[in-house]
Amino acid sequence: MSRPDPRPNRLASEKSPYLLQHAFNPVDWYPWGDEAFERARAEDRPIFLSIGYATCHWCHVMERESFEDPDVAALLNRDFVAIKMDREERPDVDGVYMTVCQLMTGQGGWPLTIVMTPDKQPFFAGTYFPRESVPGRSGMLDLLPRLAAIWKERRADVEAAGVSALQAVREVETRGMGSAEGALDEETLRRGFNELMARFDPHQGGFGRAPKFPAPHQLLFLLRWSDRTGDPRGVEMVEKTLVSMRRGGIFDHVGYGFHRYATDARWLVPHFEKMLYDQALLAMAYTELWQLTGDDAHRTVAREIFDYVARDLTDPGGAFYSAEDADSEGREGAFYVWTRDELDEALTSALDEEAARLARRAFQVEGRGNFADEASGLRTGENILHLRETSADIAAAVGADPRRIDDRLEEIRRALFERRSGRVRPLLDDKILTDWNGLMIAALARSGAVFGDEPLIAAAARAADFILERLRDTRGRLLHRHRDGDSALTAGAADHACLIWGLIELYGATRDPGWLHAARRLLDDLVERFWDPDGDGVFNVDAEQRDVPVRQKELYDGATPSANAATWYVLLRLGRLTGDPRLLDRAEALRHALSGPVGNAPSAHTMSLVALDLALGPAHEVVVTGDPDSADTQRLLAALADRYAPRTAVLFKPAGDERVAARLEEIAPFTGGYDLTAGKATAYVCSDFACQRPTTDASEMLSQLG
Repeated sequence: MSRPDPRPNRLASEKSPYLLQHAFNPVDWYPWGDEAFERARAEDRPIFLSIGYATCHWCHVMERESFEDPDVAALLNRDFVAIKMDREERPDVDGVYMTVCQLMTGQGGWPLTIVMTPDKQPFFAGTYFPRESVPGRSGMLDLLPRLAAIWKERRADVEAAGVSALQAVREVETRGMGSAEGALDEETLRRGFNELMARFDPHQGGFGRAPKFPAPHQLLFLLRWSDRTGDPRGVEMVEKTLVSMRRGGIFDHVGYGFHRYATDARWLVPHFEKMLYDQALLAMAYTELWQLTGDDAHRTVAREIFDYVARDLTDPGGAFYSAEDADSEGREGAFYVWTRDELDEALTSALDEEAARLARRAFQVEGRGNFADEASGLRTGENILHLRETSADIAAAVGADPRRIDDRLEEIRRALFERRSGRVRPLLDDKILTDWNGLMIAALARSGAVFGDEPLIAAAARAADFILERLRDTRGRLLHRHRDGDSALTAGAADHACLIWGLIELYGATRDPGWLHAARRLLDDLVERFWDPDGDGVFNVDAEQRDVPVRQKELYDGATPSANAATWYVLLRLGRLTGDPRLLDRAEALRHALSGPVGNAPSAHTMSLVALDLALGPAHEVVVTGDPDSADTQRLLAALADRYAPRTAVLFKPAGDERVAARLEEIAPFTGGYDLTAGKATAYVCSDFACQRPTTDASEMLSQLG
């Protein structure tokens, strides 16, 4: 039911697309801030906090059912002060209350519903609630009066529950930090590998049962395990997973890019939202798999991801948008699915009947559809395009040349893309978030260096310039969010760590020491503002962030690497690049701090295992000197870029450019002793900054690396 009064509420002045979606609800929403809490205290009302994000399907459902309903709105407006929050703008606050929900109910998710005192002490938590009660789930019309009565009649119980809930969150944050009996070591890596192998689906790839999430940091760890041990099973699990995902409906076969996750075990039926961080981390995984296997199909997928991001998620200024919604025209997946008749008509009009027959065969299109309504389970007549056969299998079945099949499928894809462009697009969440941009910068720069693709590197550099120049406060400190010309919200530890990761990869792709300088300055800020004085890791927010009820530490890897794992990783990377023992000492302190959580559940902390793999070594530093434009220099650098070497740090000291050489020595003083007068490009392969005999031969250089 829509609100008859078109006047907006307070959310109309916000920048978040998610909050703006609720700007015309009849609910008297407040954004998170002092005004809401002051009113709650003055009127002695509890806070009703609803947290979600713009591309969340069930957030849309709850809005349509409840927040647009005048009866629900009347209850909220009478008895509560209602706050709406975008979890992507305030992951720090969301993290606290998601932990509360998990502790109270044993589960979590979005939309997240919290009811709390005006002092931010939660006494009720849940996720999605319908308008009316159904078996097993309370409805808002029943729930809100009960909560209002509890607030009025059982105040002492409410306040005690709130204090207890926040204390439990604090205990979760400190439990096990630095408490492991043994240090994290290679046995920890082995246990992480074995845990993942035990959950691996040998038929469809991925880990566990439905729903299946990409979790690319698990794949990055498995590739490092195979490289470290020579055990091919890590690469095999990664390849099975990534090939199955690319064939499945979780991949957009018309416009490219990956959807958020699959609701089934076969990667067929996705939740259709597309997130920037998934594109970034999956592109890294496909790129590294290509390095290890040499199968060009994996490089192609990485390029397809970047094509999607460039076309649909890139701001004119060069930075990257956050996501695209799952819903359009009021239905999940409507933009992406096809009836058989729609597909036939599109292809016969643009190409011919043979193209339609081939598309039906290749993409498993059925007359009754393969897509079922999530609520009813009934077939809708619509199809999610996916592949079960390779091009070679299809060619053999129809008696055609496989190369002709590939060309024909590309013609089909383009024709379908053109037809689909006329549909109503899902909402674009055009927030620019620092941490997610850092991950995409890292992916573009890394893949650009590996593929020898300068446009990818240039795209990474444009985005990095945007973030470094435009997401700053008046003191020059990093900010978290930019949208519609406005940069705001203090950046957290994850923002710093992910952007540093991107800048490190940009240095690796460009050899411009300016990126190292920027990374080092940000790392100094991260340590100064977020490091726990007791040595037990980094907090999500700095001490100046006063509106967060608990100053948490993110340890567990979710959809993105945890702040502590990413910090550990960049401390090691930058420490080895610069030769600064203080950074390596910090990394070792973080290794000890994480020993309890990571040691107790290695496979839940796979980004920490990526960092541990680097910490354990054997690690190498390679300093290449020479004329940056000469063929011999390019041969050495290209050989290093082609090689899968996750524990190798590469620095380039250019001959003939004293300014750049001096700038490099400023950030990495140990490079000052390398000879720039030998004439030919020279490589110095070092371990723990002790070097082997210099060489001008690429093969010998790689041999020294082992």
